[in-house]
Amino acid sequence: MGEHSHPDSESVTRANHELFASITATASFHGAEKVAIHHYTKSFRGFSAMLTAEQAQHLGGILILCVKYFLAESTEYIANLIDLAEHEVVVSVFESRKSDVFVGVVDTGIWPESESFSDKGLGLVPMKFKGECVPGDNFTLSNCNRKIIGARLYSQGFAAANGTLESSNHTFFRSARDSDGHATHTASTIAGSKVENVGLFGMARGIARARAPNARLAIYKACWFNLCFDADILSALDDAIHDGVDILSLSLGPLPPQPIYFENRIQLKYLSGEFKNFEGCFFEPSGNENLQWFNSRECCSCSRSYINKCKLLQEQYLDPTLIKGKIVVCMIETVTDSRRQKSIFVREGGGGIRMILIDPSVIDIGFQFVKPSTLISQEEAQELQAYMTTEKNPVARIYPTQTLLKTKPALKMAAFSSMGSNIITPDIIKPDITAPGVNILAAWSPVATEETAERAVNYNTISVPSISCPHVSAVAAILKSRQPSWSPAAIMSAIMTTATVLDNNNHIILRGPNGTQTTPFDYGSGHINLNAAMNPGLVYDFDSHDIIKFLCRTGATPAQLKNLTGEGNYCQNPPIPSYNFNYPSIGVSNMNGSLSIHRTVTYYGEGPTVYVAQINYPTGVNVSGSPAELKFTKTGEKMSFRVDFIPFKKTDGSFVFGDLTWGNGIHRVRSPLGLNVLSL
Repeated sequence: MGEHSHPDSESVTRANHELFASITATASFHGAEKVAIHHYTKSFRGFSAMLTAEQAQHLGGILILCVKYFLAESTEYIANLIDLAEHEVVVSVFESRKSDVFVGVVDTGIWPESESFSDKGLGLVPMKFKGECVPGDNFTLSNCNRKIIGARLYSQGFAAANGTLESSNHTFFRSARDSDGHATHTASTIAGSKVENVGLFGMARGIARARAPNARLAIYKACWFNLCFDADILSALDDAIHDGVDILSLSLGPLPPQPIYFENRIQLKYLSGEFKNFEGCFFEPSGNENLQWFNSRECCSCSRSYINKCKLLQEQYLDPTLIKGKIVVCMIETVTDSRRQKSIFVREGGGGIRMILIDPSVIDIGFQFVKPSTLISQEEAQELQAYMTTEKNPVARIYPTQTLLKTKPALKMAAFSSMGSNIITPDIIKPDITAPGVNILAAWSPVATEETAERAVNYNTISVPSISCPHVSAVAAILKSRQPSWSPAAIMSAIMTTATVLDNNNHIILRGPNGTQTTPFDYGSGHINLNAAMNPGLVYDFDSHDIIKFLCRTGATPAQLKNLTGEGNYCQNPPIPSYNFNYPSIGVSNMNGSLSIHRTVTYYGEGPTVYVAQINYPTGVNVSGSPAELKFTKTGEKMSFRVDFIPFKKTDGSFVFGDLTWGNGIHRVRSPLGLNVLSL
């Protein structure tokens, strides 16, 4: 990326307008100009436009896909989770590279006044950066510095689909300033500077320090009010590539169903006289207070879609005489239930003073409610209900959450974490990798108060899959600093093959909240391990030609490939199976009898070495490798190998798992195996 056939941006724009004129009702330049949303002119040639279905058909089909990002700096406690050794290695790496790694963050902007974005100690911005600091609402050139080296915004795609920003009735800034908080969180996780004595309402207090504290940040605000549109994202990418960013971080993803590749553009205490303790998450202490239970038919169990109805029925369902001055017990019944909205019902429905929320799936997660609240599990709820049934005047006291260090077991997969398999190409094991994503403390926008119980905070904890992304982005930035010539595929391989699948009890990572068994469809290749990734030994590399071959296997047409590459591309017949794509994991989704897969690895090390294969067999399948040893003489040398699978038991439509590890006594290069045996 970074090239197209036109001499300049103006030429691309003219060509786009000529194309629009050929398919719109008017042949005038002005008429064609009105349909355009963005012109992509710098790093690739393209456009987004509002067209009728008939007009789009003349162009081979144009799709503007609405994607909503899923809900990314952390305290020093997270450092131990990804084996940062107090960042000594990281700091030395970045100091040696003079902080010349640029990370582009495509998200909701940035809150530049946060201490996490101080540029103290950073040198001048290297001349290779070509980006801009675009002023706007409450954002001036002085808001950029040697940490925030660029800031742009994009909203045309949002406006074309949703109307003006003003019509949203949300707080916003028509500038790169963040009113949502999400991007400030992600950016500070990646490259936030060291900040002393950070916490949230007394919890998790310590040093806030990002994964890559000396990296530079280029901000591309393309998301508004929880929505990111492809047209805006693509414009941000066009600029970011041209600006010279080294790493692009996008903590967003499409709403289901998953599009095909060519459509995808990113504590509770004092119960009776026995003093039972239930663990939850709570920010403020309370005294002994009476309890009131509301079951599933009552308003505090309504989902967001019934908010208006609930408000109309508050007198009927939340009787003020029942809940005034009491702790109200509510429950989560569906995945669409709004936890924060329930606390609003308690506040507005007659003077409930606190809430206990029964939420089996997220009891380890800290939420902030407009009424002080805590979460408990279903099992604890049964004990609570039994107590409230037998006790004439039930009371409870809620204590604030405490920060516990060195807990076991850890790591643990969050209940909400995204899971495989890969819907589009099941031969590619997904997810790729696991990183911290629960109760991550990071910088925040003080005007983004919906997530913080209507209180302005400068640092906030959130727990969602997308806040794992910035941890990986930062590790990628560090690897790019250490190995500037490595391809994106090599960096990905180093991260994946060095990951750990064991917790601090030396057992396989389990899934919360109940400790259920996991597979690579939960954790991918494992949990990220920076120090190991910086020296992986072997990497699985691939380039754009390999990607074209992979897309051929997925059924890509010549026209689709030409749109992607700008050149005529022809798929070989038969196409190479997708399980032979040189990916760091190995998956076969439809195995009919014995088959072989092929991979190539590149050696990065000093002097000659020998790697020996070790195989953990998937259930019902014999596995052998050829050759059994890989002998390298110098760095950069490539060697290929074959893995033979001989099934002796069908898997009845489900995957069985194992792994292949190449080791030389120093490095362990591990690839998960996932097989679905349909016939023998």
